[in-house]
Amino acid sequence: MAAAPAAAPTRAAVSSSSSGVTFCSGTSRPSLRAAAASASAPGWRRRGPAVSVAASSAQSAPGALAVDSNKVDTLLDTVKWDSKGLAVAIAQNVDTGAILMQGFVNREALAKTISTRKATFFSRSRSSLWTKGETSMNFINVHDIFLDCDRDSIIYLGKPDGPTCHTGAETCYYTSVYDALQGLKPSEDMQVTTTLYSLEDTISRRQEETVTEGKPSWTKKLLLDAQLLCSKIREEAGELIQTLLENEDRSRAASEMADLLYHAMVLLRVKGVKMEEVLEILRKRFSQSGIEEKASRNKS
Repeated sequence: MAAAPAAAPTRAAVSSSSSGVTFCSGTSRPSLRAAAASASAPGWRRRGPAVSVAASSAQSAPGALAVDSNKVDTLLDTVKWDSKGLAVAIAQNVDTGAILMQGFVNREALAKTISTRKATFFSRSRSSLWTKGETSMNFINVHDIFLDCDRDSIIYLGKPDGPTCHTGAETCYYTSVYDALQGLKPSEDMQVTTTLYSLEDTISRRQEETVTEGKPSWTKKLLLDAQLLCSKIREEAGELIQTLLENEDRSRAASEMADLLYHAMVLLRVKGVKMEEVLEILRKRFSQSGIEEKASRNKS
């Protein structure tokens, strides 16, 4: 096992101090209260510079599906429509897991979504169908549809072509209740995220910070020193392998994987690669064998 560089911090245990939670290799994830004060609460990330995702999304967008209308009708009969013939439909990003928007659907809207694979809803104010993106061109390309256990709520799992909210935000959900209770105004540049994306945002903020006094954070050091970063990735990969070779317990394997993932995400930040891009590639490989995938790499 390679020795850690002199500047590297020791592996720290989780700390529950009021200032934050210590993450792998000494980075700190702000607590809710501290982060809210700086408008960067855990579970939220700032939206980066506007980037068109239409091209990549269109390439991976599923095409219209030829379906058996009788089977569709049978399935629609199982949905528990309310007294107005409607059910709640939630759109979720297939790669990030972010909740994009919520609307209502009737039988016709759900049937159209099933066949066209474009998220379609029913407008209660206009009493008509509408497909998300028909005006803005920011369609939500549906990869799958899920019904809940009671069959009265629906999820459109899809890939958006661009911002979902009419305000230009990536998601309609950017108002934190806890921020509001502390008098903080909502920001369209924030969105609900999972732990993985909160970490990605923390790394992004470390890259932007300017070191004026004192020592830079460990993440900042890694961002500035490619050799140090590469040596840490090799070290953490080796330690993860050791958990298998030496039959170490599950918690040790999880800890080493967390360290490796963190350092790998720092490298992605240096390269300007977003985690969403990585997850999209993984999703595209689900229906492809490893042998076929490697062969396609050689051809390209």
